[in-house]
Parts: sequence; structure tokens; C-alpha cells
Amino acid sequence: MQQINQARPESAGAAHSGSGGPLAGIRVLDFSHILAGPYCTRLLADLGAEVVKVETGSRPDMTAALRPDEAAPGRQDRQPLYLNTNRGKQAITLNLKHDAGREIAWRLACEADVVVENFSASVMTRLGLDYEHLSEANPRLVYLSLSGYGHTGPRRHWTSMNMNLQAHSGLMLVTGREGDPPVSIANSWNDYIGGIHGAFAVVEALRHRQHTGKGMALDVSQFECSVGTIGGLLMAAAMNARAVGRRGNRCTSAVPQGVYPCLGKDTWCAIVVRSDAQWQSLVTHIGDERLTDEKLATLDGRLAAADFIDSVLEEWTRKRDCADVEQLLKPLGIGVSRVNRIDDVLALPQADHVFPRVDDGSGFHRRVTNLPIRWSGREPALGPAPRLGEHTGAVLSDWLGLSRGEIDELRRAGALD
Repeated sequence: MQQINQARPESAGAAHSGSGGPLAGIRVLDFSHILAGPYCTRLLADLGAEVVKVETGSRPDMTAALRPDEAAPGRQDRQPLYLNTNRGKQAITLNLKHDAGREIAWRLACEADVVVENFSASVMTRLGLDYEHLSEANPRLVYLSLSGYGHTGPRRHWTSMNMNLQAHSGLMLVTGREGDPPVSIANSWNDYIGGIHGAFAVVEALRHRQHTGKGMALDVSQFECSVGTIGGLLMAAAMNARAVGRRGNRCTSAVPQGVYPCLGKDTWCAIVVRSDAQWQSLVTHIGDERLTDEKLATLDGRLAAADFIDSVLEEWTRKRDCADVEQLLKPLGIGVSRVNRIDDVLALPQADHVFPRVDDGSGFHRRVTNLPIRWSGREPALGPAPRLGEHTGAVLSDWLGLSRGEIDELRRAGALD
């Protein structure tokens, strides 16, 4: 990725947020909270942007309000989800109900390259911090609104949570097996997929600005992000004039495909056979005469006998450790993997690369998720998540040139609460 903006020299704050990346010198004012927006801005921080998170002491980010594990080592002022999602950022506190607090927010936005918010549709307008107002003073501003249903259309004022979005998009009725209750994808799918789309939109808008000199407003709907990931199923339903059935772990292009029990308690392996040649290799290796029927040599035959094939394959896997199943089937070109628990993933040989340890600001080295992008000759600079309002004074001095006395006066007035 080519450097997008080198016009502004990096400040001490930018170095905190991962200097040296393709977004080095880009300033991001982050009004977002919970997960979708903060994940978006963390991706921007990982790309080198200087990200300043705006909170209020009376109502901090909800993820910070969740109770941490008091028995766990390291920081206890922030919940672990916050520490991972907001690492590499700076944090300030502003009282946006206070006139002087809103004025400071306005002035910071005028110095920013990017503003990110994920409030309900009317919040930023009520505060006078919407794109229409800010762009008059900062025409180069890229302004991202990342909400559940977007800021236009009949659902713009709906309250959105991950499960509601999965339900409304149809995702819950294409996940799981036919006849089961609707099933959601775990781990806040909509928030992460929305955050990824938001970061992509910001990078593209910055590229556009580089050529035109003009910023733009970006309206990203998490609902539409989710729908976009099941586009094939929607098209199939439209073409066939009927809903696509729920197939659990199976599909129409590979048999067998599923998760099979292995030796030991609650251990499993995932197996996918995608071609007739792979099927013949599997049959030869297993050596079970029941699978040599010539009707099973083609995909159509295996689709018709999927239950039978699964039962025979399950008999074979139950007698073997999941690691042995991997070692036996991988040389055959068959897609196979043991089913890992989270602690198993953290114990993998590449775990330190995927989940590096970062000082969380207390001297405790906590695992975090890394940016899954590598550039030759460049290592990402990973910093800890900020404490509430930790960088208020430094940011107001760096971005706005305020003196210590001016900052102290704003504190006394309640503008920085």
C-alpha cells in the first residue's frame, strides 16, 4: 500500500499509534464506542494513523464498563475486549454537553483528517458535529458514520445490536441445521465485518482526497455489510423463488463434509472431500468395503448417500486421535483439520506471531490480536490501549496548541469531564 499522506510530520502521538505505516501522518478523531467503530479505528491505527479516542468520564465506552476479571493479572481499569480493540490509540475525555467541550471537539475535528462515529442517526447532528457542519470548516475531512442500518432509509433510527442485525439480514436462518431454532454466528460478527468495511471505506476516501483535495461523507450500514456476505444465498433464493435450506456443516459441492468425533472426550475433526479423486484416496486409505460401491464414486451418488457415508466415516474417526486423523488424511490432499478450542489456538506454534504479547501499560504482557497483513521490511508498532482520558492534555497541546493553563481552565469549567 502506497503512503497516503505524508504532508503532516508525525507527532509524538502518531508514534504511539503505530508510526511508519501507510497511514502515518493521518489524524483520526474517534467518537465511536463498543465494537464496530473501535475495531475500524484500531485497524486504522495498525496502519499507522494517529487515532484519538473521545470519551466522557461520566459515560465511558461500554466495553470499558464491563467488569474485568479481578483475579486476572494486568490492568483492571478496562475490560479485556477494550484493551484489545482500542490498543495503539490515545484517549481524551470531553463533556459534549458542555459548550466549551463541544467547541474543543469542533476544533479537533477541524484538525483531523478523519472523523469516525457510530451513534444513532441524529446524535452528531444535535451536537453540531455532523459532516455538513464540519466540512464547511474542514473541506478535506473524511467523515465515517458506521451504524446498524445506515443514516438513510426507513430503519435509520432502529436500535441495532449484533443479534438483531443477524436476524434482520436472514443470517440466522441460513446458519445451523434445518429444524433447529435460528442460530447466530458467535463473537459479534456484524461489528467486526462492519469495522472492516468501514476501514476500507476510509482508506479509499483518503485515496480519493489525495487526487481531488476534497473529503467526503461515508455512510456504512452494518446490515448491508452482513447481507453482502450472504449474497450467493440471496441470489440463489431469488433465482429459485424459494428460500435456501439450512444444511448445517454440509454443502452441495462436497461429500463428505462435516465435523466428526474422534478418540477422547469432546474431540473432533473437520473433513472435506471436494473431488472424486480425493474420495477414491479416502476409500483406499480407510479400507472399508461399504464405501467401494460404484454409486458413491460420483458427487451425485455421494449426495444421495451422505448420511450413510457420514456414519461409516464416523466409525473410523472415533477410533483415532484428531491429530492422527490430520496426519493420515493431509498427504491425500483432503481438507482436514482438528477442531481447536481457543486455548488450543493460543498454543499453536505461530501463536506469538498471530497473537503477540504487548505490555498493557501495567508491566503485564497481554496477548492481543495482530493486524493480519505483512509488509516486507516493516513490523507493526503495537501499543497498549489507553486509560480513560490519559492523553487529554497532550492531544489538546499537540493538535490545538493549548497551554497547560488553558487546559487546566477547561478542566475547572467541566469541559473535559
